[in-house]
Amino acid sequence: MTDLEITKVTAHIGAQVSGVDIAKPLDDVTVAALRDALNQHKALVFDDVDLDDEGQQNFARHFGDLTTAHPTVPAIDGAPNVLPVDSERGRANHWHTDVTFVLNPPQASTLRSLVVPPYGGETLIANSAAAYRDLPEPLRLLADTLWAEHTNDYDYAVPDEEIDEEKAEQRAQFTSIAYRTAHPVVRVHPLTGERGLFIGGFAQRIVGLSVGESRKILDLLQAYVTRPENILRWRWSPDQLVLFDNRITQHYAIDNYDGLPRRLHRVTVAGDVPVGIAGKESYAIAGDASHYTSVAA
Repeated sequence: MTDLEITKVTAHIGAQVSGVDIAKPLDDVTVAALRDALNQHKALVFDDVDLDDEGQQNFARHFGDLTTAHPTVPAIDGAPNVLPVDSERGRANHWHTDVTFVLNPPQASTLRSLVVPPYGGETLIANSAAAYRDLPEPLRLLADTLWAEHTNDYDYAVPDEEIDEEKAEQRAQFTSIAYRTAHPVVRVHPLTGERGLFIGGFAQRIVGLSVGESRKILDLLQAYVTRPENILRWRWSPDQLVLFDNRITQHYAIDNYDGLPRRLHRVTVAGDVPVGIAGKESYAIAGDASHYTSVAA
């Protein structure tokens, strides 16, 4: 703990962590310090990590129970909590918060680099609390009252016009269980009390509005999330791990590496049910995710 160093990467989001070997069991004081740093910086980067899948899972467990890899997408063989984020299996080049279409999305995500392209392939991570603070007061007051339906049958999952069998199979797998959940557009972080815009690519409709009306409002709010000042653009190196707070960030994997191999492994920590500023909890409309995640206290 005495050697732990937290170094900011940008003004609004991101810090690099040194002085700790996350391949080893961590004491409670170190875990608390990392949690405090995550609350403050939203995303933490660890360099030169000596981790395999088991080690990544052990590190993530310091922050809570693990989810399985995904509600519908297969895990790594023999590692049901590890999701392969592999360019050969599709590219999630859209802004999103992980798995918001279920009632209690993960509280935190870890990504570990296995294969990185020689150029491109960065991950963007945005601070949605900073986005909320950026809103002009009239927009902030509006956002405070809104709820949005999130679904895994989302626009960006539709294959390109050149539909091929592989993309059709990927889409069929992703949507094999239909999920729809209503979340507050403004979520209160359970540890810090911060308010953040809880939207992203899985948010498809504002409750009570048409799809067209919803899209205009969601696009307007999303523009504040993706302001350059609110974004960490992380260029991957081998043997890195990024831990980010899934309750108050969005992320985007840039498809700018000419089809070269890119492979990360993801392990996520079970989350709580989101709560809006009036204290009302999210509610499920369709889909049971009990096989995927427990609910964090």
